[in-house]
Amino acid sequence: MFWTGELIAKTAPVRRRAVAIPERSPQLDRAMAAYVGLAVGDALGATVEFLTPTEIRHQIGVHGNITGGGWLRLKAGQVTDDTTMSLALGESILAAGRVDARAAAEAFDAWMRAKPVDIGNTVRRNLITFRRTGHPEAAASEHDAGNGAAMRVLPVALKCYGQPEKTTKIAIHAQAHVTHHNALSDAACETLVFMVQDFLAGRDASEVERERAGKLVADYPVFAYDRKRRDNPSGFVVDTLQAVLQAFFATDNFEDCLIDVVNRGGDADTTGAIAGMLAGARYGYQAIPRRWLATLDQTVCLRCERQAAALLHQRQDSTGSAPIGD
Repeated sequence: MFWTGELIAKTAPVRRRAVAIPERSPQLDRAMAAYVGLAVGDALGATVEFLTPTEIRHQIGVHGNITGGGWLRLKAGQVTDDTTMSLALGESILAAGRVDARAAAEAFDAWMRAKPVDIGNTVRRNLITFRRTGHPEAAASEHDAGNGAAMRVLPVALKCYGQPEKTTKIAIHAQAHVTHHNALSDAACETLVFMVQDFLAGRDASEVERERAGKLVADYPVFAYDRKRRDNPSGFVVDTLQAVLQAFFATDNFEDCLIDVVNRGGDADTTGAIAGMLAGARYGYQAIPRRWLATLDQTVCLRCERQAAALLHQRQDSTGSAPIGD
């Protein structure tokens, strides 16, 4: 699933900025790193989407640079629907002041009307249904267990940071059910949101794995990721989470995590995006390799940083807590 970002590309060219990381609070740093990490993983993985690990080794060796290309012949640093749908969702949240299903559906519909290069079948089908019926919640379906809701869930994690679990789950389902009304998709989205929030709070990875990933597997054993290595993951959300969790918990830094997961091939833009989101939240901005930051589309990078900050600030305002400083 790809979108090359025509809406973004129509803006004036942005000069490549020096990759200097300003001082900011640990929470804000991790939130920005999660969002930029999502975009970095998306751009990195897009090159090898739909290739098998063997094909990647034969054609590239170890894929470790953002070079563009791939089956859509992207420019180096371009992102796909994983990032642009996240940004569309985040904009709808900021405009509405909350996670609102109708606002999300309208934002996704506007995104689709911009004619993305590619779009997932489930997303397209359920957005077309929304256009016809005006109802922002798709019908529940056991067949809608793709990764389209999970890949874009980060804005909910930031907006709902510090909120009660029940409130957060309602928000998660509100955005997810616009296109993916499915129990496996819901479970994946919940796990990712709570993992991101745990890392924003500075929790240890072993605790997060035990509490969040462990609960996911206990509730839905199909997600078990401690067995066979998940290579060539499909768009099925179980495949996606297995590949991401294997790579994430088997490595101890941002770069190794992303190189591990994208070299598994398959739906590599989405596994890369989700792994980048988690790794950014865990390791912080300084951990993102400078060569990847320098190559990433700079307009996208700035949008991710600013939206992460805005969502955290809006969350702080709505809860009455002290604002997070830059």
